[in-house]
Order: sequence, then structure tokens, then C-alpha cells
Amino acid sequence: MNKSQRIELYRRMLLIRSFEEKAAALFAEGLIPGFIHLSIGEEASAVGTCSALRRDDYIATTHRGHGHLIAKGADLTKMFAELFGKRSGYCKGKGGSMHIADFSRGILGANGVVGGGFPIIVGAALSIKLRNTSQVAVVFFGDGAANRGTFHEACNMAAIWKLPMVFICENNFYASTTPVDYALAGGSVAKRACAYGIPGQVVDGNDVLEVRQAVERAVKRAREGKGPSIVENKTYRFRGHFEGDPQKYRSEEEVQRFMKEHDPIERFKKRLMNEKVLTRTLDRQIRADIKEAIDNAAQVALESPDPSPSEALTDLYTNGVLING
Repeated sequence: MNKSQRIELYRRMLLIRSFEEKAAALFAEGLIPGFIHLSIGEEASAVGTCSALRRDDYIATTHRGHGHLIAKGADLTKMFAELFGKRSGYCKGKGGSMHIADFSRGILGANGVVGGGFPIIVGAALSIKLRNTSQVAVVFFGDGAANRGTFHEACNMAAIWKLPMVFICENNFYASTTPVDYALAGGSVAKRACAYGIPGQVVDGNDVLEVRQAVERAVKRAREGKGPSIVENKTYRFRGHFEGDPQKYRSEEEVQRFMKEHDPIERFKKRLMNEKVLTRTLDRQIRADIKEAIDNAAQVALESPDPSPSEALTDLYTNGVLING
């Protein structure tokens, strides 16, 4: 990758971090209804993966999907508006944090159901094959979702039909509150790939370049008609499972250690500095520009109108009305 491309990876990770931190602050102020699940600490997985994709490639994501959407190019104002429940949001305020979609960018939607993205992305991959396009379908999921039946069904179907798919497991060591050491038989999601006769690889999910390289190989294989792969990104979420999570399942010392030693943004910043790709002046400018963009997007979204009660059933049914019986 050239210098500008590497800077863009760094900028995109910072953009995700800034969005999530702003969302956390707004949630604490009571401006975001419901729950939000933040991906702070997992930015390298999102950016490394999506940087290996084309705009028309498909992704399906999870309840912790803000970073994936931003990495794929989602509009910040529309995202904030959806979090606020505003009419100008991606789903007109009806989806919220866990159900944002943007079909124009191949974003088939976040999903509040653990393992719910697998059937969706298998269908998308099958459509690619039937239409004979060169697209690729990618599904993000956590280590907990790897223990759901939909994961195994999706792996089997994708393998036997050689679907153009990539399974991206973001193993952040906890399925909600359950440690991966307790719940993941075999110790690795990628190791399960051999049961389906497909490649599986474990990578440092906090190294954006390592993630990108692994996903590039998997995407190339998929585009060539050779079928699916599993890439397991070992990463770590710095926040709780959800905002307000008391986090009794892990120690503060553990969290601080990961933040100090494995922050993907600080690691990549240090690398770019050492390689003379990034200067302190440029870093300050990037961060200032991102802060301005995030603040502006949030303010515009917050000031946008709420949906009308008369629109409650709009877009929920094919003919716009509830059919009795």
C-alpha cells in the first residue's frame, strides 16, 4: 500500500473511534434510546476487512456494527440520526443502533440476533453466484455466534456450493459475559474450517495491515470461484458488552492492560511514525478534521425532525397496512 492508502486506514480507524466515543457521550446524556454496543478497540478488524472490499461487495454485521458500517463508507449524519430515532436516519428512526442498513454500499444490515447475519449473507452470496457477478459477501460475527447453529449451516452450504463468501470472526474473548476459554470448544473458530474443507486463519485482529492481507487472500479466493474462507481476528473490546455493562466478568486490570498494549490505533500510529509516513502535524490535523466532522454530523442529526406517528407502519409491510387474519 502506498502512503496515502496507509494514512486512509489510520484516518478511518480514528473516525470509527471518534464516532463511538461521541455515541457513548450522547447515550450518557440520554439522547440515544435503547441500547448501544460499541466497538472501541476493534477498529483494525473493521477497517482492515472493509479496505479489502469493493463498494458493491456485500457485508452483514452484528449488534456491534457501527465500525463496520463506517469502514464501508456509511454516512455519519444518517448513522447518528438513526441512533437518535430521527426521520432522516438510515431506517427513518425505526431501526436504531442494531439495524442500520445501506444497500447502496452493499451494507445489508446490522442484526440484533446473535448469528442472524449468516442466513442473510449466504443468500447474498448465492445471488452473486446465480447472477455471475464478481462480488463477494462478507459476514462479521463474534466468537459467541460461532456456537450457534446458523454458523455451521452457513459454513456447510457455502462450502458445498463454493459460494463467494468470507466469514470474519471478531474474537474479542467474551460472548457477552462468557469467556471464550470456557465456551469455545477447540480453542479457535478458524480451526473449525477444516471440518468444511475450507481455509481458516487466525490473525492479530489489532494489526490493521495483517487483517487486510488475510482478508485480501480470502476475497481473492472467493472472486476466483474457489469458495469461502474463515478469518478469525483476535481483538478486544475496551468497553462493556453494552453501555452500562457493570463488567463483573472481567477485571479492570485486564482492560487497562489491553488498552495499553494492544490499542490498534496507537500501534498503527507508532508504525506510521517510525516509517516516516505520518508526522505529528499531520496527525493533529487528521484528528481535528475528524472531530469537526463528527461534531457536525451529530448536531445536524440531533436537530433533524422526529418521525410522525402516522408513519409507524410505513416500510414495515409491503402494502403499507396491517392485514388482519
